[in-house]
Amino acid sequence: MGVTLKDIAKKAGVSIATVSRILNKDLTLSVNEQTRLRVEQIARDLNYKKHLFSTNKTPKIAIIQWYSPSQELDDLYYMSIRLRIEKLGQSRGFETISIYQNHIDQVPEDITAIIAIGKFSTQQAQKMNKLSQNVIFVDFDSLNLGNDCVVPDFDNAIKLVINEFDSEGIKDIGFLAGCEKTTDNKEVSDLRRLYFEGYLREKDQYNPDFVFQGDYSWKSGYDTIKKELEVLKDKFPHALFVANDPMALGALKALREADINLPRRVSLISFNDTASVKYVFPAISSIHVPRDEMAQNALDILQERLANPHKKPSKIVVRTWLNKRETTKN
Repeated sequence: MGVTLKDIAKKAGVSIATVSRILNKDLTLSVNEQTRLRVEQIARDLNYKKHLFSTNKTPKIAIIQWYSPSQELDDLYYMSIRLRIEKLGQSRGFETISIYQNHIDQVPEDITAIIAIGKFSTQQAQKMNKLSQNVIFVDFDSLNLGNDCVVPDFDNAIKLVINEFDSEGIKDIGFLAGCEKTTDNKEVSDLRRLYFEGYLREKDQYNPDFVFQGDYSWKSGYDTIKKELEVLKDKFPHALFVANDPMALGALKALREADINLPRRVSLISFNDTASVKYVFPAISSIHVPRDEMAQNALDILQERLANPHKKPSKIVVRTWLNKRETTKN
């Protein structure tokens, strides 16, 4: 077996991702010149050979987006990941082709790899694996299916949310969840909900009446919270966590129409932290998922797999953090 990026990373004392980006001349990488030179020298000393493709054609990545173009416009989170993968992939010498709404039949025969963004069923993953030996999933935990993947740290994110509300002295915490289905109509469990319910049960604060169901759209956020405000009235929870930004924007409109003061009466936190939540009034506190890092890690895993096709599948969990704005008290 030849030298891998992991071998170089171990000897240089840096991450595999850093090695990959240095050797691929990624100018956006913030690393000192000494580290860059050390990695390049170690690669030469170990006689590292970058993956050589069997033809002279430019290697091609099919980026499969589980959303349709119109859905993507409503959810900047997935759009920004796709655009970043396209830009970084092209800078690393790949040709990219974007395929929407999981139209696997549109994947060209000469594909080198697939990067699939969003939620997919086992059957869909199996179809992709028949088209390419190099399939990476982004925002979908596919490790148990035998595929590499990059996912946000949901566990830490939910702890941050609950700890923030606790610091504000709030014990009655609501959650506006979303129901996700793949394009072949298979329901996908939401880890945010699982962690949320689990942690609140541990703290003896869980109230099933405060878990609301939407469909990740702006309209469902608005309609659901408007209805719950009418049903619960003064019993509406003093804190609300929303599973994505579009629903949070709809929820914010419903709360403001009901003359609910934020954050004095209701403290609100969203998830994803796209630009849309920064420029409303009041600006929404949100869990930040670094989309650039998600894209970079997906390409790093891909290049490692191309260099070492027999390596075991890996999962990269990307750190999340809370950006506090006007809808939280502290």
